[in-house]
Amino acid sequence: MDLTQISSGSHGNGGANNEQDEAKQNLNQVINSIQKVLGLQHQLYLTVSSFNVSSQFPLLERINVVVSELDNLQKLADNCKIQVPVEILNLIYDGKNPDEFTRDVLNSCIARNQITKGKTDAFKGLRRHILEELEEAFPDEVEAYREIRATSAAESKRLAQAQSILPIGDVKVKNEQ
Repeated sequence: MDLTQISSGSHGNGGANNEQDEAKQNLNQVINSIQKVLGLQHQLYLTVSSFNVSSQFPLLERINVVVSELDNLQKLADNCKIQVPVEILNLIYDGKNPDEFTRDVLNSCIARNQITKGKTDAFKGLRRHILEELEEAFPDEVEAYREIRATSAAESKRLAQAQSILPIGDVKVKNEQ
């Protein structure tokens, strides 16, 4: 479960904050365990690189410590729910920078946004053209339509403002997390 799933959970605000804190704590424990494993692997490397018969027992001890810490890391990782897109893992396996994936996704979103904006603009132009044609053929009906649209828009705006104002006149503020 990622942070957006946690914040949209069914526990209300206090429950979501507790879950977020727990998720952050789990993630920090995993990060600390990873750093410990890396340190232990470095010690193991030093022991192996200067191996002699007398260092066999310390080598076995360090291997056991690395294995137990990897087991601990696996247990901690089971509590940490992070979703990584498969595409990012494939990029890493291919030796590429995962930032390329982020850049490509953003560029794709921008391109789709521009296409959608073009379609929206085309529909607005079509609506404007149809209204002009209708105004030439049916001026009274188009005037009535515009009055109805203006009244409806004003009512919608009034309702939206009424819903965002508390009884004492304060405005509701959404928490952005």
